[in-house]
Amino acid sequence: MSTQQDNDELLPTQTENYRVSEKKAVDELQNLDANDESLNKWKASLGLGQAELRFPDDKRTVIVQALVLQSGDHVIRMDVSNDKAIEELSKRIVSIKEGIEYTFKIEFVVQREVVSGLVFLQKLKRLNVTVERTEDMCGSFGPKYETQEKRFPVATAPSGMLARGIYNIRSRFVDDDGVVHLDWTWKLEIKKEW
Repeated sequence: MSTQQDNDELLPTQTENYRVSEKKAVDELQNLDANDESLNKWKASLGLGQAELRFPDDKRTVIVQALVLQSGDHVIRMDVSNDKAIEELSKRIVSIKEGIEYTFKIEFVVQREVVSGLVFLQKLKRLNVTVERTEDMCGSFGPKYETQEKRFPVATAPSGMLARGIYNIRSRFVDDDGVVHLDWTWKLEIKKEW
C-alpha cells in the first residue's frame, strides 16, 4: 500500500522554469519542415512514419518488457511486460552477491506517439526505511517496432554484514507529461554468495 510520501518520493525532479512543449501527433510531427533533408533523417531515426504496431491490441504507449541485471556471466531477467508477470515478480526474491559490479538495463517498446523525457525512478527500502532513491533520465523515444533499451552505468552492490538482507524496491517509469507508464514493486536480496 503506497502512502502520499511514497508517491512524492517517486516524482521526477522538476527543473525550474522548464515547460513541457505542446504534445503533437506523430502525423503532425512528420509533416513539419517536410523539405528539410536532415530533419527528415532525424524523424526517421525516431520512427516517425512507421505504420506497423508491435502490439496493436495493447493501448499503452510505452510497454516495458523487462529489467535486466548483469554481472559477468550472471544475467537476471525480470519480466514486467504484463500484470501477471509483475505479480509473479513481486512474489519472488531476486538475489545478488554483495560487492559485485553490475549493469542494469530496461527493455521497452514505444508505439503510437513520441514519448519525451522518459525517467526511471527507483526507491529502495530496508526495514521500512528508505536507503536509496535514484532518478535516471532515459531520454525521448519515438515509436518503433523494435525493442528499445536504456542501459545504466556500472554500479556496485553494497557489501558487508549490515548491507546483506532483503530490500523492498519500488520502480516507476514516467515521462515529462507526468504519465506513469509502469509502477511496480519487487524484492532484492543481497547475499554473501550467489
